[in-house]
Amino acid sequence: MVQQQSIPAAKPVQHPRGLRVLGVALRSRKAGTMLALGFSSGLPYALLIGTLNAWLGDRHVAMATIGVLAWIGLAYSFKFLWSPVVDRLSLPVIGALGRRKGWILACQITLVGALAGLALTDPVAALGRFALIALIAALASATQDVAIDAWRIDVADEVVPVELLSSLYQFGYRLAALIGGAFALILAARLPWPTVYGIMAGLIAVVALITLGAPDTPRPSSAADDAMVDQPAPLLRAGALVVVALGWGWAIGSIGLFMAAMLSPAMPGVTRPSVGDFTRSHAPLIVLATVGLPLLVAALTNRARRHDGASHKGPVLAIDHLWLALVAPLAELSARLGWRVLVMIGMILTYTLCYNVWGSFALPFYLDFLHYSKDQVGVASKIFGIFMTMAGIALGGVLFVRLGRMPTILIGAVLPMLGNFVYADLADGAAHIDAFANATGLSVVGATVGIDAHLLRLYVVISVENIATGIAGAAFVAYLSGQVSRSHTAVQYALLSSMTFLIGSLGKGIAGETIDHLGYATMFRWTAAAGLVAVGFVLLEWATMRRAAPQIRQE
Repeated sequence: MVQQQSIPAAKPVQHPRGLRVLGVALRSRKAGTMLALGFSSGLPYALLIGTLNAWLGDRHVAMATIGVLAWIGLAYSFKFLWSPVVDRLSLPVIGALGRRKGWILACQITLVGALAGLALTDPVAALGRFALIALIAALASATQDVAIDAWRIDVADEVVPVELLSSLYQFGYRLAALIGGAFALILAARLPWPTVYGIMAGLIAVVALITLGAPDTPRPSSAADDAMVDQPAPLLRAGALVVVALGWGWAIGSIGLFMAAMLSPAMPGVTRPSVGDFTRSHAPLIVLATVGLPLLVAALTNRARRHDGASHKGPVLAIDHLWLALVAPLAELSARLGWRVLVMIGMILTYTLCYNVWGSFALPFYLDFLHYSKDQVGVASKIFGIFMTMAGIALGGVLFVRLGRMPTILIGAVLPMLGNFVYADLADGAAHIDAFANATGLSVVGATVGIDAHLLRLYVVISVENIATGIAGAAFVAYLSGQVSRSHTAVQYALLSSMTFLIGSLGKGIAGETIDHLGYATMFRWTAAAGLVAVGFVLLEWATMRRAAPQIRQE
């Protein structure tokens, strides 16, 4: 038994200073605001990327259409494109409330209107208008994320440090994921979907009132000033940005035009465009325009900078922030890694492909195809599933300690493929899942706690999938964190992490078309096979890292 020091009766108990400081920090207005802003960030994402597809599945919207509509999620991948505008520009009128607070409040007002607009729109009779409103909501949500991230860094101080604010943000975000996922599904079992989204709009409105009282502190620009030291000449930067902007503009324009054609009302005698044909013809070009072209421009500007050899430091403008967001991170990677950067980018683009590509169809699969109730899916997928993901993340940490970085990353690439095959078995009738449950005694355990064989299958597949993706996610975050340069940490990580979902998001349309024509089981098997590409890149990256290690030690 551990002995404790006795405390004189004449003196009150003294709490350690650290606990007193923590108590003061948690009671501060910044802490409460951060919790609310984390909630405001997580709720729209849960409603737009996951729960919205359950609504569309309820209305029997085609899976190919749901896959195309899921492209609104690209707003979260592309948000770094307009982050310089959010960072440098103060909005008129509402900007008087505060540089960051003005943007956050404007986005929240837009989200309230957009969610209310979704509640007032029939997704079958007015699919095009519904999709446009959902896109506006996604853009507002992604922009809000940029402003909230900046606010968190700006207002942090010694009393309320950024680490505490980040933890509060994650807590609010996870709480919102439960409300927008499990709670929304449980509500939808009892209320119409428009009413559910109207309630969610009201929750954002409440957070907007909290935002009105939030503190706001301008962020100094010294970090950007320092980052512009030893960058190419302004004319060269401007030319490079024009080339990169043309590539991004063409890619976003192509996606937008196809979405408009696909989701607009069908004209008599006119065949809707094929998602598969568009993906096969345009997806490789989109990847080249948004990744390959900027990487080539970065490599060429590196060569020009070495010949120029001078530092070009001056006033930091919005165009300089675009340079730091779009080109400078890739330029540093290209200069540091050489041709190995191609392997790294290939791995980043494909690592999450086999499970990210079908994520938008999970709720329609559970509810419409397998006929689970909304209550069952809400508890199993959105509550139980979170604990399984946390278990996977913890297991990933243990594997890192025991096996090392690259073996764990390889395991993280292989396990989600297994998860997809388990889902394929579930779609085919779950013969192997039932055999596994009977052999391991899970069926007896399930019967003891009141879970029948049909519902037990759902818990088994969610356990396998979420543990696998938890390990993969932990491994991948650790890999990305180890690849970024300390001189470009924030922008490099943001750019590389945005690439993670690019191919998976583009593939959602063709995955939906596959479901419509060939069924869920075939889609799961094909996406599992696509995971072999990621495994190949992991092995290649492992080999190149081992080959480069002796050279690094010699240097």
